[in-house]
Amino acid sequence: MQAAINPTLINLSVVPQRQPLKVVVLGDSLVYGFGDPQGGGWVERLRCQWMSPDTVGPILYNLGVRGNRVIQVRDRLEQEFRHRGELRNRLPDVSIFSVGLNDSARVQSFQGRNYTEFNDFETALHSMLDQAQRLCNVLFVGMVPVDESKMPFQGCLYYTLADQFRYKEATRLACLERNIPYLDLFEIWLNRGEYWWKSRLCSDGLHPNVAGYEALLEDIRNWEPIQKLAY
Repeated sequence: MQAAINPTLINLSVVPQRQPLKVVVLGDSLVYGFGDPQGGGWVERLRCQWMSPDTVGPILYNLGVRGNRVIQVRDRLEQEFRHRGELRNRLPDVSIFSVGLNDSARVQSFQGRNYTEFNDFETALHSMLDQAQRLCNVLFVGMVPVDESKMPFQGCLYYTLADQFRYKEATRLACLERNIPYLDLFEIWLNRGEYWWKSRLCSDGLHPNVAGYEALLEDIRNWEPIQKLAY
């Protein structure tokens, strides 16, 4: 005869597991990790720390493309992440953006036109953020300062701190209007002193070096919105 099943024991061994968060990171070379041959950039470094099978995530998807500007990130936003593994059948939980530096560059000289005219930048930025917020929660990681003395980049692009400030402030305010957390790396790095931040850039004066990405990782890991994702 089969033993009777004690109803009080049913499903006690079944412990529901929380699914890991799916996080997409979209942007330019700062997301891609250019300049960090050791760790692959801050996104890759963070992904490696979060990918242990003993944890519940989050799962990071690096969707950085070198040279991207805001309009390019906006235009590829939804199509990109819908073809990434587990995201094919669902929206991400969080999207993290880091873009805008390439828009601020001036073409051919320090007095040339901005690569993306400021009004066009604001229009594309607002459109991108609005689109992203309709899909999931949004965070924004700002740009790091550049070394003007190393310009031009690739013989034709001139990046300046003044242009960076103008474009990053427009981004910060757009995020503020939408209650999107914004990490102002530009101000954080400048406040640590010129020697500190210049020593963490590659010889091109634009991309962080290995030490720069190590510093970026710590800044981003210690940012409260990121800490909330991990726990």
